Amino acid sequence: MSHSMSRRDWLRILGSSGLAAGVGSLAGRNAGAQESGFQSSIIASNKIQENRANPTIVDGRVIQPQRELPVLHSTDVLVIGGGSAGVCAAIAAKRAGADVCLVERYGHFGGLWTGGLVLIILGHIVTGNKQVCQGIGEEMMRRLDKMDGAIMNRRPGSNPTVDAEATKYLMVEMVEEAKIDVFLHCWGVDAIMDGNAVRGAVFESKSGRQAILAKVVVDASGDGDLFAAAGAEFEHRSHNIGLVSRIANLDRVDPAKAGDAPKPRPLGSVTPVRGVNWINMRGPEVDGLDVATLTRMELNHRKFIWQSTQRTRQTPGYEQVYLTETAPQLGVRITRVLHGLHTLTRDDLRAGKRFPDVVGVGGSENGQHDEWQIPYGALLPRKVDNVLASGRCISAEMRMADLVRLIPNCFVTGHAAGAAAAVCAADGCTPREVEVAKVQKVLKEQEAYLG
Repeated sequence: MSHSMSRRDWLRILGSSGLAAGVGSLAGRNAGAQESGFQSSIIASNKIQENRANPTIVDGRVIQPQRELPVLHSTDVLVIGGGSAGVCAAIAAKRAGADVCLVERYGHFGGLWTGGLVLIILGHIVTGNKQVCQGIGEEMMRRLDKMDGAIMNRRPGSNPTVDAEATKYLMVEMVEEAKIDVFLHCWGVDAIMDGNAVRGAVFESKSGRQAILAKVVVDASGDGDLFAAAGAEFEHRSHNIGLVSRIANLDRVDPAKAGDAPKPRPLGSVTPVRGVNWINMRGPEVDGLDVATLTRMELNHRKFIWQSTQRTRQTPGYEQVYLTETAPQLGVRITRVLHGLHTLTRDDLRAGKRFPDVVGVGGSENGQHDEWQIPYGALLPRKVDNVLASGRCISAEMRMADLVRLIPNCFVTGHAAGAAAAVCAADGCTPREVEVAKVQKVLKEQEAYLG
């Protein structure tokens, strides 16, 4: 049988995969040349980059000159960071009637929950298996429930595990349903200031350096990038930095070969995908704001994960196990923490302290202690105006960090910050001046639990 293929055969095969339309338009260009089927066009020729203001060297120092920045967008509420806190903040603000813009440095939503492969929902229940994470975070769980293969162990008192890709899809769906303006692949690099008030942020992207103006800004960057740039006081902390991975084919382990020998470690925890586990990594305690350290962690962790998987594959019965994914995001847990009007403490938790400005309730890892209230003051800088913190960088002492940073508690603080920002934008006031009772009313209308 001949293996030669005519042009007609080739186009017929491509047509079945939806590629023929592009190829057909190439046919007349150069019949004698081999064409790839891809298309490309010249947008501009002999172009020189606009809005340049190159740094220069003056007396051995690199000096950045002043320049005008193009305004990419203007909005009521600007949310910086599309992780679990940022998405909840954006949806809450939009549902409360504000125009909202959500900016994210990666190409997906969910932050460490999805891109970091931290797939377990841990921190939403308290003593007696009561669930305190409600509102938009709980809505996400209910919607994942209805999707095939999106969540497992979803029952009272349990810690569910999600599939990263299903969760990324759901968050896109919810953000688009809310008609939120979105810019991905944008890194917030500076605050736009008017005296002591934040009026927006500066972003770097492939489009260059641009500005987004806003009445109120929610810092959901995880690292407090925006409030730090605005001059708010914070505490700089080190913490363990790891890298999560997924391994596959665990459903193909040969029990006859494995016998009674000890299982290789680590094998991680199950996910909604059969035969695929996610493997957490604690990593060393380092500074997550130091780029040289982050680079070293990335390189070392990837080598360690690969070598660990190869050792697993050399174990009898585990030959078909393979590394299917390393997280595209390092597991940076804590870096900057706001010095707010109120600082959450373990003593508050143990005492069951209640706050008149409560905007959320946090849980425990496995229901081992009672609920703890989150006051609005924990989201507010002491001096800088028009910015609210959310997620792992809100004001909390060291002993609270590993509770505050859990995904459900990020849902809660993001939800609170978004609702507060929307009320501020509507009333024309700063977050420091807002009527907290109005914020609490919006949160309750959006099914948040305040205790």
